[in-house]
Amino acid sequence: MLKVIVAGAAGRMGKRIIAMVAENPSTELVAAFERPDHENIGKDAGAVAGIGDLGVIINGSLLEVMDKGDVLIDFTTPEATLENLKVASEKGLPIVIGTTGIGGDDLKQAEELGRKTRCVMAPNMSVGVNVMFKIAGEMAKILGGEYDMEILEVHHRFKKDAPSGTAMRLARILAEATGRDLEKVGVYERKGFIGERSQEEIGIQTWRAGDIAGEHTVLFGGIGERLELIHRAHSRDNFARGAVRAALWVVKQPRGLYDMQDVLGLKEQ
Repeated sequence: MLKVIVAGAAGRMGKRIIAMVAENPSTELVAAFERPDHENIGKDAGAVAGIGDLGVIINGSLLEVMDKGDVLIDFTTPEATLENLKVASEKGLPIVIGTTGIGGDDLKQAEELGRKTRCVMAPNMSVGVNVMFKIAGEMAKILGGEYDMEILEVHHRFKKDAPSGTAMRLARILAEATGRDLEKVGVYERKGFIGERSQEEIGIQTWRAGDIAGEHTVLFGGIGERLELIHRAHSRDNFARGAVRAALWVVKQPRGLYDMQDVLGLKEQ
């Protein structure tokens, strides 16, 4: 039985991860924590998640609970994740990171820290989305030279980062598959008299509305036809199940930094 610690236990994703850990016969929730000033500190993690008491109290930091578990699952904020990763890498605690919005020097630091332990870090833990990553790259290699490439991502109104980590991963995949520099060809906004679309650009557009769990579309537009690759998440549970799957996988691996393509065996050998 894998003993799991969940960060951000009272958050939208944290609560669904707790539910999926409790649902899986191979995992057990042994600890959960939130930021020290959170109103749910001291409450039962299962009750906060809406699945009934589990006998696991929400603590105020990773340091209070890290010796209890085999692996940490973290879907929080870039700042909190980086601090948790520093502790996990120092202690050799395996960690699964689904936090989005980590970029620049913080991302480089996170990758360096992740290599010191066993770490799965991915912008999207969904099995379907990771298959989408694989297929999008193949489509771009075949079509990208002649077809315009656009990405649209849609999420709930509460999401803080934009574009989504998944959209940015898709954009990097398209750019790499067609030999382009995303920093030069990425277009994130169009307004006014902008002129004709260039053949090289990759559009990444964002919508925010309501309680949409997540939707990503990759459009390949040619003259006379278009192809669309679409993933729609009906709930957060598929991300949470993917994170649990990653946790079960990573504890059996050597030290290193991995992503969901590794977990699912989708990387080319």
